[in-house]
Amino acid sequence: MGKNIVIIGGGIVGLSSAYFLQKEGHQVTVIDKSDITSGASFVNAGYLTPSHIIPMASPGKITQGLKWMFNSASPFYMKPRWDVDFFKWSWYFKKSSTKAKVEKAIPVIKDVNLLSRDLFEGIRASGDLGDFQLERKGLLMIYKTQASYEHEMEVARKASFLGLEVNELNKSQLSEIEPNIKIDAKGAVHYECDGHTTPTEIMPKMLQYLKNVGVKIRTNEEVLDLSLSNSQIKGIKTSKGSISADEIVLAAGSWTGILSKKLNIKLSLQAGKGYRINVKRPLGISMPAVLMESSMAVTPMNGFTRFAGTMEFSGINDTIRKERVEAIAVGAQKYYPELEITTEEKSQAKSGMRPVTPDGLPYIGRSNKIKNLTFATGHAMMGWSLGPATGKLVSEIIDSKKTSMDIDAFNPQRKF
Repeated sequence: MGKNIVIIGGGIVGLSSAYFLQKEGHQVTVIDKSDITSGASFVNAGYLTPSHIIPMASPGKITQGLKWMFNSASPFYMKPRWDVDFFKWSWYFKKSSTKAKVEKAIPVIKDVNLLSRDLFEGIRASGDLGDFQLERKGLLMIYKTQASYEHEMEVARKASFLGLEVNELNKSQLSEIEPNIKIDAKGAVHYECDGHTTPTEIMPKMLQYLKNVGVKIRTNEEVLDLSLSNSQIKGIKTSKGSISADEIVLAAGSWTGILSKKLNIKLSLQAGKGYRINVKRPLGISMPAVLMESSMAVTPMNGFTRFAGTMEFSGINDTIRKERVEAIAVGAQKYYPELEITTEEKSQAKSGMRPVTPDGLPYIGRSNKIKNLTFATGHAMMGWSLGPATGKLVSEIIDSKKTSMDIDAFNPQRKF
């Protein structure tokens, strides 16, 4: 007999968890404080990225962040503020940014990304959501400088060693693969293993499917408190009443740390804000690309081209910093010199909060303190890419099945 399961959080991770749990016969309810039409699951680059094998916590990153701390337009911005949790997270981030820890994380990140890419393809093949964009053109890492080239080739060699399909393109070959727009760059590394999607297309389809199969979706409802008894969550108090469940999945993204404190659980997590600009006119861009020196992503989606990027650590807020939006527009034009993003397009920019752990790996697993609590958060910039894999793993954890991959590295109780 299926369990009564409540998922707190209606982003791609929460909805993917609901998708796989209902397939196993459980009665599922999703609670979200928003109407599930905005946030990180809607404004991301839409990438499926087995190639992104290097965690954000890597050698030199914290030093780079400190250099950019007082430049609010920088790609990696850490707003100076007095916040004890942020200080602790920063210290853990520094401790995690070693070559040895990065090397240990690389195969894990590759495996979970490949699992998720296959699950995305399986969801489309099932017809549950109808048709949606899921292309395997790969991803271009476009570079302008020798330093960026050397950095990416080191990553490419590691990816190739792990069996991922990767190819090097010179300036001429780059023009051949992307012939309809002028690119000012020296060349690119082409990760043929990657794919891309349109998140604003998939999210509504997933929501509708879940409603059709009986999953209860409770929107504009904030979780205020959680009551404990005998090391179990017995009740959830919300802004609209109360609810109980056999199992709780905490997939509330950047808000997960706040809710964890109500359970006396300290989860090291910080909100990293990302921005996006959509351009709905034809641009001639057909290939997803990361513009390396500008630290931003470009994705040809259904009906528009998305320019996305930046990592801003300034706490949980919905402030749109115009200088950061402008930095994306300027950064894009450096690579596509004939492209000019208009003032109107920039004015429609949106942002989303991404939950970031100190070591760049997500928290996926059961609590060791609360018997009926499972964590599913902390995916940083890979939240979209890892949504289905996390959902599948959550369903296996709750059903006490052998997981599709080893999840020790995602242990929510791990030490930094």
